[in-house]
Amino acid sequence: MNFADFIVSELTKRGESIGIAESITGGHLSGALIDISGASNVFAGGIVAYSNQLKISDLNVAPELLEQFGTVSIEVAKAMALGAKSKFAATWGLSTTGVAGPGPHNGRPAGTVWIGIAGPDVLTAINPAISGEFSSEMSRNQVRSESVAGALMAFARILSSAKI
Repeated sequence: MNFADFIVSELTKRGESIGIAESITGGHLSGALIDISGASNVFAGGIVAYSNQLKISDLNVAPELLEQFGTVSIEVAKAMALGAKSKFAATWGLSTTGVAGPGPHNGRPAGTVWIGIAGPDVLTAINPAISGEFSSEMSRNQVRSESVAGALMAFARILSSAKI
């Protein structure tokens, strides 16, 4: 069983739901979950909030967070996850923000990624790359693909350890 299968199965068993807010992954994270049979029972909705304005208007990310910490930050990843949880009235919110490359963005090198997770008694942001960044030799598409995989793995781990 892969991580997406586990997530859909576990959320179904619990009667819980998930809302997604994506930036770097551009809809691919939502697609990975929707590809799983039964996802309609747990997938509340998703939004690709690439622009800061959309993060503010649709996910209630405070403009001050964006100004102080930048789009690609722990704080914004958490705020996006909370925004997705709230927007879609879901049990869980999962978000992705990062720099796919090829070059840096706002002082963050390509490969910098944050995954936000908000749920019952959980609010965290995780960098899915052990070294703090994905390899600088990875292509833009590889960074995005690894970001989806990292988000699914991180959420599956938190979901498996969360209280039922």
